[in-house]
Amino acid sequence: MRIWDIGPDKLCRNHLLGEHRELHAIWSVLTKNKKGYSRHPETLRWKGKLAALYLRHGKLVAEMVSRGYRHNSPLERRLARGDRKQTLFVASRRKQVEILRNKGCECRVRGTAPIS
Repeated sequence: MRIWDIGPDKLCRNHLLGEHRELHAIWSVLTKNKKGYSRHPETLRWKGKLAALYLRHGKLVAEMVSRGYRHNSPLERRLARGDRKQTLFVASRRKQVEILRNKGCECRVRGTAPIS
């Protein structure tokens, strides 16, 4: 499970769509008190920060739409509570850029600084 702390415009197709799926999984765990992945570090860092997760979802959706994808899985705005900014990281933004660079995918992180 991973929610990147890098601009969605930098992500390749697989990482963009994969993050969108995983974001919905985390949202479901946190809003419906589901047990699966409830103790995963990526899930835990979003606890109390559903507003920030909701905003990240909006950025992902905007990028998906700009690439021609249809989006049919909105989040419930009324559940988007807590902090609007994510300050906790499983890996630093620099480390995330390094991870993506080493994957050999089409993410556009070569020579770029990490962005949120």
